[in-house]
Amino acid sequence: MKLIINHSSMQPIYEQIVEQIKGQIIKGALKADTALPSVRALAKELKVSALTVKKAYDGLEAEGFVITVHGKGSFVAFANQQMMLEEKKKEVESDLEGAIRKGRSCGMTDQELGELFHIILEE
Repeated sequence: MKLIINHSSMQPIYEQIVEQIKGQIIKGALKADTALPSVRALAKELKVSALTVKKAYDGLEAEGFVITVHGKGSFVAFANQQMMLEEKKKEVESDLEGAIRKGRSCGMTDQELGELFHIILEE
């Protein structure tokens, strides 16, 4: 499993880990029942705290992407296509919210934002 941590990013390291692992699961690079590296092994590989990796794994488990079996490790959960689709929809929604905030911060009205959205949809 290849993960890249950007230490200069404003995004917390555990979130970077979560996003990259979720991305690999959604794309099918990590299949159901695949064992993830142990918390210690991944922490050592990424040169980060084991607590950071544990927080990432806990987040993945809370979202249903990973199952942790005490004493055996963490595994990719069954790849539920509906859950994956919902996750992608949440990402699109978040991106749209960010674009709207950015537009409003530079003085665009809701009408201007709507018009721009429709122009882009027509392309």
